[in-house]
Amino acid sequence: MANEEIRMKAELRTEQGSAAAGRLRRAGVLPAAVNRIGGGTTLVKFDAHGFKLMLRRHASEHVLVTLELDGQDVPALMREIQSDVITGAPIHVDFGEVSLTKKIRVSIPLHLTGEPEGVKLGGGILQQNLRQIDVDCLPTDIVEQFTVDVAALKLSQSLFVRDLALGDAYTVITPKEVPVASVVAVAEEAAAATAEGAAGATPEVIVKGKKEEGAAAPASPAKK
Repeated sequence: MANEEIRMKAELRTEQGSAAAGRLRRAGVLPAAVNRIGGGTTLVKFDAHGFKLMLRRHASEHVLVTLELDGQDVPALMREIQSDVITGAPIHVDFGEVSLTKKIRVSIPLHLTGEPEGVKLGGGILQQNLRQIDVDCLPTDIVEQFTVDVAALKLSQSLFVRDLALGDAYTVITPKEVPVASVVAVAEEAAAATAEGAAGATPEVIVKGKKEEGAAAPASPAKK
């Protein structure tokens, strides 16, 4: 399900520079900029408190906002939020105007749900190999996350990008052979961690099966 429509009333901004931006923030106004489809940038401002409330309800990296600007509706994606390094409060926002009839490319997080059969009955470990997926879709079809059910995964099985049923609204860009999640045996996971530890981060372990709970402590490294 796509995100609900978000509307924010914006005003044109003539003030420029750090001093002017500081005065706006002290008055409870948040400066922003909108990169227009036809080129150029429109400087805008809106209520800072209202923006913070909106962020609490929408944690997606790509938030579609309808800016009510100078008597027109401007659909725009929130591209970047600059925050105060001490307080964490937003101090500037960049938007990019979009067409609601043209697809754009976005990365959408993947959320795993369900306890895999291979974890529950086989004592395996669930690993999430892919955290987000690249798709082409209309701006109105952007969602905060895709929920992926992994309950049917057995021991030594993997779920691949090609197995995801995202719907006709999405054209998947991530290669189909990329694994999304896997259920591996405890010994296999430990061997992979040893082999790949020096090269970089291993897939994130989401949950371990019951057999792992009573497992002995890891063996000491072999003597050289």
